[in-house]
Amino acid sequence: MSISSLRAAAIAATLGIALALAGCGTVKLDTPEAKPEKPLLLKPADTLTAPSFADLPGWQDDDLRAAWPAYLASCQSLARKPDWKAPCSAARRVDPHNGDAIRRHFELYFTPRQIINPDGTDTGMATGYYEPLLNGSHKRGGRFQTPLHSPPGDLIAVDLSVSYPELKGGRPRGRRDGNRLVPYLSRAEIAQSKSMAKNVLLWVDDPVDAFFLQVQGSGRIRLADSGETVRVAYADTNGHPYRSIGRHLVERGELTLEQASAQGIKGWCALNPSRMQELLNVNPSYVFFRLERLRNPQQGPKGALGVPLTPQRSIAIDPHFVPLGAPVFLSTTQPGSGQPLNMLVLAQDTGSAIRGAVRADYFWGFGHEAGEQAGKMKQRAKMWLLMPRNSL
Repeated sequence: MSISSLRAAAIAATLGIALALAGCGTVKLDTPEAKPEKPLLLKPADTLTAPSFADLPGWQDDDLRAAWPAYLASCQSLARKPDWKAPCSAARRVDPHNGDAIRRHFELYFTPRQIINPDGTDTGMATGYYEPLLNGSHKRGGRFQTPLHSPPGDLIAVDLSVSYPELKGGRPRGRRDGNRLVPYLSRAEIAQSKSMAKNVLLWVDDPVDAFFLQVQGSGRIRLADSGETVRVAYADTNGHPYRSIGRHLVERGELTLEQASAQGIKGWCALNPSRMQELLNVNPSYVFFRLERLRNPQQGPKGALGVPLTPQRSIAIDPHFVPLGAPVFLSTTQPGSGQPLNMLVLAQDTGSAIRGAVRADYFWGFGHEAGEQAGKMKQRAKMWLLMPRNSL
């Protein structure tokens, strides 16, 4: 057995012990810290090349005033970190309406470093996501037959990061079965479980829209019984791996790769209603939500950084490669037209399907048009991390 196989077996064995001992809530293991064979967060010298701002395509043309609110939001979270004190303190003195002053701020306090994939290539992929609007009700009835759930009380998360730092951010989920902890219910099992009835937040009118709401991670619900619009935000997951139903349809020859967008999948479901639930169950991952008041309709939901996302200026990234909160210059193309899309964005969110160094999920914002753009977006991309100068 290889060293990596032995290590995987050791982690699995430790996880098994942790699951068996878990009673409820989050479990931290008090075993000796183990060092990873290969760090997931590679050193800057290994992953980044050093251009100047003049090398960034479209840097001088980007209207940085549109990115400034997102940057200030990142500073709310990062200002206490040593490397961020100087730029975030100086940001308070910058005129937010002066694009040239904002550009000088970034050029003075940051240095761009191109993000390189572990295989040495500099090109990756940019996809899109958005905040959808669904129709819903507090009560089940009529067309409102699809539930959205809050996290169930028997859901247990196990924190392995103390023993295995390379697993930081990964928290396996399960539930108690006697004196054992077993995997939590899959999507198909949740749909059949009567015990989940007490965890229903709201009822919505379209199971496919509810599925894609889980893929997006948050959304707004227009309530027919009260006239109110509320936000449902990501609260937790059942811990099962995400599996692409679009890829499943492509592999079965039901859709071409070009057709396997959100719009294409919804179209397939409309033509195959008797097979819809079977398709949705291909993805065993299930997202639980919490209700939030919609205080500012112009702001997006809170991302993994804990600050509201800014439409067309926030991205989701893989935090193993890009630090949460950091400014990133993204060079990609518009979905559909292929026109250049070069702009400063902020790494303020993560996602289970966002894996890799040169990998971004671009937040388009709220509503139908944002959804159309997000559903079509699967573009080649390059990325530059803007690093505080005093961190180099």
